[in-house]
Amino acid sequence: MIFDINMIKKVYAKMPAKIEKARQITGKPLTLTEKILYSHLNDNKLDQAYQRGNSYVDFAPDRVGMQDATAQMALLQFMQAGKEKVAVPSTVHCDHLIQAKIGALEDLKTAQETNKEVYDFLASVSNKYGIGFWKPGAGIIHQVILENYAFPGGMMIGTDSHTVNAGGLAMVAIGVGGADAVDVMAGMPWELKFPKLIGIKLTGKLNGWASAKDIILKIAGELTVKGGTGHIVEYFGEGANSLSATGKGTICNMGAEIGATTSIFAYDSKISEYLSGTGREKVAELADGIAQHLSGDPEVYENPEMYFDKVIEIDLNSMEPYINGPFTPDKAWPISEFAQAVKDNDYPARLDVGLIGSCTNSSYEDITRSASVAQQALDKDLSVKSEFTITPGSEQVRYTVERDGLLDIFEKIGGVVLANACGPCIGQWARHNADNMGKNSIITSFNRNFAKRNDGNPLTHSFVASPELVTALAIAGDITFNPLTDYLINNKGEKVKLDSPAGLEMPEKGYEVEDNGYQAPAKNGRDVIITVADDSERLQLLEGFKPWDEKNLLGLRLLIKAQGKCTTDHISMAGPWLKFRGHLDNISNNMLIGAVNTFNGQTNLIKNQLNDELGGVPDTARAYKAAGLGTIVVGDENYGEGSSREHAAMEPRHLGVRVVLVKSFARIHETNLKKQGMLALTFTNKDDFDKIQESDTIDILGLTEFSPGKDLSLVINHKDGKQEKIKVKHSYNLNQIEWFKMGSALNLIRQKR
Repeated sequence: MIFDINMIKKVYAKMPAKIEKARQITGKPLTLTEKILYSHLNDNKLDQAYQRGNSYVDFAPDRVGMQDATAQMALLQFMQAGKEKVAVPSTVHCDHLIQAKIGALEDLKTAQETNKEVYDFLASVSNKYGIGFWKPGAGIIHQVILENYAFPGGMMIGTDSHTVNAGGLAMVAIGVGGADAVDVMAGMPWELKFPKLIGIKLTGKLNGWASAKDIILKIAGELTVKGGTGHIVEYFGEGANSLSATGKGTICNMGAEIGATTSIFAYDSKISEYLSGTGREKVAELADGIAQHLSGDPEVYENPEMYFDKVIEIDLNSMEPYINGPFTPDKAWPISEFAQAVKDNDYPARLDVGLIGSCTNSSYEDITRSASVAQQALDKDLSVKSEFTITPGSEQVRYTVERDGLLDIFEKIGGVVLANACGPCIGQWARHNADNMGKNSIITSFNRNFAKRNDGNPLTHSFVASPELVTALAIAGDITFNPLTDYLINNKGEKVKLDSPAGLEMPEKGYEVEDNGYQAPAKNGRDVIITVADDSERLQLLEGFKPWDEKNLLGLRLLIKAQGKCTTDHISMAGPWLKFRGHLDNISNNMLIGAVNTFNGQTNLIKNQLNDELGGVPDTARAYKAAGLGTIVVGDENYGEGSSREHAAMEPRHLGVRVVLVKSFARIHETNLKKQGMLALTFTNKDDFDKIQESDTIDILGLTEFSPGKDLSLVINHKDGKQEKIKVKHSYNLNQIEWFKMGSALNLIRQKR
């Protein structure tokens, strides 16, 4: 099925001339990333060469994607923008609210009943404003976009950090908060600091147990969770061309785990085959017609050090499988070293559950490679020692692999097929006895493994690997098992060894589906009525945040000083809290409950300066707000890494937090804070973090002269009457300062309306 073909034709018709002009203006050959960025400038303002990592640039993305958890808040904001219809093609995908408990059919039915109010709201808003709606069970947003919407040379934004998955089809696809999506859907430019570039040259070809997933797991170990911040990662070389389109998507998907703005591969025959195989032959033909513009210029790839800010080279011939974790996706272990790491770190060796699928690894190729390993358990008379679950990425993939007998293989070895949804990957997993379970290990083919993310249990050691390796370890029931070298004992007492996985990039009979779950919007949405009950616990119409009062911020109470890793999962947990994503006040009851308080090492236990008693973070914040007192949150490095969820910014704003001061920010979260009218500040001297004490009040000075590049002053007022004055930095430009002054970016849109 081809969507938006006329839009794609328009993009391709203008692209060659724009790229040639960009070469003239920059005076050099261009990477693929630069070609797409320069050809998507807002209002075609191609009049200067932008400085990487410094210039703020307005872009005009081709489309917007939203998943049901983030779409609620995004659409609640869009409803206030005063537009009759979205300005660019946009879609909503119902994938986050389906809890994995029993199996696909039962869990989907339960979700449809439990979330009916939210699904009806999203469907009606989509109908009214011309937004495509993908019903529950249709699939995970990123797989559905890869199969239906992603196109080479295009640019899209999506309200999920793993929007970057579409880079596997040579598209610049970037995860954002809902307020950014509102800008684009309202026909306004979308702002981004022009990214730096990391070039990754892949040579050779994968073989044996090594897979595309292992490439990004290795890179995560090298670059860490913040090594890609402010960069777009561009892959090239013979090794890149040898990877399947969905394998490319897997690599781009997990680029979010290194903080990259996005990742991208050049257009090649593998991408063309995938487009044709998913019913988009016409798109492939159009892309073939401008293929030279859908790759970096030859000079770039011949001398990459001259054109990228950083270059990494990886030989795929010598690639071995990786296992990353626990508790962070950048702790990378080659499998040859992992068994010793388990012993040295006292990780639980016994594997309780293996889980495959998710938006990262649920393609036909992933399923076939995993099924080839599962089939060996049957052929070699092996009993599977661990629980095992399978999550198809879309109804199209699920229907096709069921037709081809692959789901039957998994079920024969005791696997449970879950709904086409995110499920355990985002904490939507009703894991039996999880709360009472002690130290244990699970391994997934997902992308993130933060503490408590999958099952809510801080003692669960979650590891990440390729789906075929997860399958092998589930058979063994032991995370120290190395299928490349180790043997298993079968039910007959015989020593057997697993063979390397084998899979198909594309189904030999082609993809097939009876109902892909798509609902087209009404042709005329003016008569569509959107209702939100006043007493709803799931949905709440928004009220605008108050504008700045043109004064310095004085007497801010320290709410919490967060110690160490503080991701968006720590700031606004998912799992059972997802049901409140459309109700700002209710969802705010999870604000920062996962953050570790520096002063006592506890979570959700902080000092209330009004009475010197200890209490929960949301409750204490509400007490300060009721007393008319603003607050400040202090954090460590890469604060807000992980999801794009803007709730992690809106909740503090709603509960009276005025400033977030940290050592460094993750890109999306910093932007989300700015969009909601918050002050996002960083320490000029990171050691000043240690000066903040539990009973401090804070003054922010210099706001009356708030301007780009000019530091602000912060006064720390200690309980003993002593003061310390430090400098703090910000990255606001003139437009972003207006967001702060107006109280939020949405307030500015309303004013312009």
